[in-house]
Amino acid sequence: MKIILTQEVSGLGAPGDIVEVKNGYGRNYLLPQGFAISWTKGAEKQVTVIKRARSAREIRDLGHANEVKGQLEGLKVSLKVRAGDGGRLFGSVTPAEVIDAVKAAGGPVLDRRRLEMPGHIKSTGSYPVKIKLHPEVSATFDLNVVQG
Repeated sequence: MKIILTQEVSGLGAPGDIVEVKNGYGRNYLLPQGFAISWTKGAEKQVTVIKRARSAREIRDLGHANEVKGQLEGLKVSLKVRAGDGGRLFGSVTPAEVIDAVKAAGGPVLDRRRLEMPGHIKSTGSYPVKIKLHPEVSATFDLNVVQG
């Protein structure tokens, strides 16, 4: 089955990529979740619009990615959350909350879908968080989750 990705799917591709997948994976997961659209000649023309929007959002090149990496690795990111006794959180920390904390700490605006969290963060403490800035560049920073 030939499809066009509308969002980044890890291990498969980026938005605007035309990929060939198994019928069941495309029909039962990618299409209903909105991660892809069926391939047609008309839809292929939409790929250029998707790619143009992605290039405006994305980190421009390797040099820019290294610059953003330097900013992130020197950043002290702290996130205040509601917690109970013993530092156990009410819920867990989401990627959107981490991105907001990075922005509040003076860091760059990032895409939450590129964030790689170390599992579910459900207690206070310090956690290493990795973000994929470019296919060749990843940055790691410490997220300090405090009771607030």
